[in-house]
Amino acid sequence: MVQSSWIGGGAMGIGRIGVWHPLFGRAPVQAVRQAATEIEELGYGALWFGEAPGSREAFSTAGILLAATRTIAVGSGIASIWVRDATAMATGAAAYGEAYPGRFALGVGVSHAPMVTQRGHDYRRPVAAMSAYLDAMDTVVGDLPFAPDPPTPRLLAALRPRMLELARDKADGAHPYFVPPEHTAIARETLGPGRILAPEQAVVLERDPAEARRIARAHMAIYLTLGNYVNNLRHLGYADEDFAGGGSDRLVDAIVAWGDADTVATRVRAHLDAGADHVALQPLPPDLRGGVAQLTELAAALDVRPGA
Repeated sequence: MVQSSWIGGGAMGIGRIGVWHPLFGRAPVQAVRQAATEIEELGYGALWFGEAPGSREAFSTAGILLAATRTIAVGSGIASIWVRDATAMATGAAAYGEAYPGRFALGVGVSHAPMVTQRGHDYRRPVAAMSAYLDAMDTVVGDLPFAPDPPTPRLLAALRPRMLELARDKADGAHPYFVPPEHTAIARETLGPGRILAPEQAVVLERDPAEARRIARAHMAIYLTLGNYVNNLRHLGYADEDFAGGGSDRLVDAIVAWGDADTVATRVRAHLDAGADHVALQPLPPDLRGGVAQLTELAAALDVRPGA
């Protein structure tokens, strides 16, 4: 396993603040390239993307982002273990690690039951499936004639205790999604020191509470239909009334940071204070141009700048 020094500054690290956006894997390639270069120029440390129905395959998205930029890191958030076997996952990650030293992180996850069964797979015992998959990846990496230097970090989409423990024991850390700072504190306690913790945080620069929560609920709607996220929120103390009607104000405000730039920055610092090494911001405007505009406004409040 690599050490969490990958999180450090400079070309060999991703710094404290990055950007997560679903359109990195869906928007026209030229728009993705332009957004990636502008985000890099602003000084953000990493670009994160998902892999879901309707998006590009994860390694394709990573290749587009890595080729369009010079120093910014790129992380899959996440590449599903059901989309490719362990050999393809391990060799793909090793290839990018060799081609772009210190710039690629492999985030892997078990995805969600509806998406997995749609592909014809059996979603039973996801933690056991992930553990076996990681073992198979290790076997493949051990047999490769080349080795990335530094090694490619491997992060798990871990939410609940057993997957977090697996992230501690068989990976380099965790990349949780759709979580408040309270989860970050739990994740750090489980991971212990020396493991990377890089949660995602949705943000919207909107001061009007009704409009901000409307935008937030539109973003949250699909996730509140997925058992992994709902069960994790129940574990954190949220109940049925919090999931009704698109989400209670309490839940919406916990998942999506809204307000002015300083208010959003306060939420990001809460994750860092709770033990995160890095926070991946997901701006909620539905297009990349609007996302870059919000990231530009947030940069000063977050002390994001080139070379920082």
